[in-house]
Amino acid sequence: MNDHITHHPSEETLALYAAGTLDQARALIVSMHLARCPACREEVARFEAVGGALLEQAPAVAMKADALEVALRLIENERVLPADTAQADPLDDYALGPWRWVGPGVRQRSVSVPEADGIKVFMLKAAPGTRLPHHKHSGYEWTCVLEGAFEHAFGRYGPGDFDEADETMEHKPTVCEGEPCICIVALQGNIRLQSRLGRLLQPLIRL
Repeated sequence: MNDHITHHPSEETLALYAAGTLDQARALIVSMHLARCPACREEVARFEAVGGALLEQAPAVAMKADALEVALRLIENERVLPADTAQADPLDDYALGPWRWVGPGVRQRSVSVPEADGIKVFMLKAAPGTRLPHHKHSGYEWTCVLEGAFEHAFGRYGPGDFDEADETMEHKPTVCEGEPCICIVALQGNIRLQSRLGRLLQPLIRL
């Protein structure tokens, strides 16, 4: 493992990524981690090898008339990250919106991943020492840290670390001192603030 990366996607998540069954939003967040983590790239390569072996053993079936067209389109859109080296930033394929104010010390910019099933992708930039509200989610929140670091009850998350939260988890992130923390996030559903003040301010939160 990369000595500086301590939080990784689960094996199940890496297997789904290798199989190509993750939605585009979550696949992008995993790709951002893979671009920084050789160990997880190797794990994905192993899953892909196993999948290829199983495919070779599967009985032949008739293909749909547009199967070749669909396959070529998928190949064209696929970003391959070899096990030994990181490729260009996966974000190169997406337009980024301007940074805009969300709250004191916090900025957000959109990432042009088509929104589906209530999922949106954005980058979040928070100043050192910022304490984000205690919250949980109505769906999942997958995060990859790009710069800086934050911490909450489940540990410290620095560059390359992957935070895989769902509706069963709640946390209260604090940005570590030293430099701003920049993350990329795939968020399904809504953030639900847990404190009494947070619930009063909920209509003003722009996430």
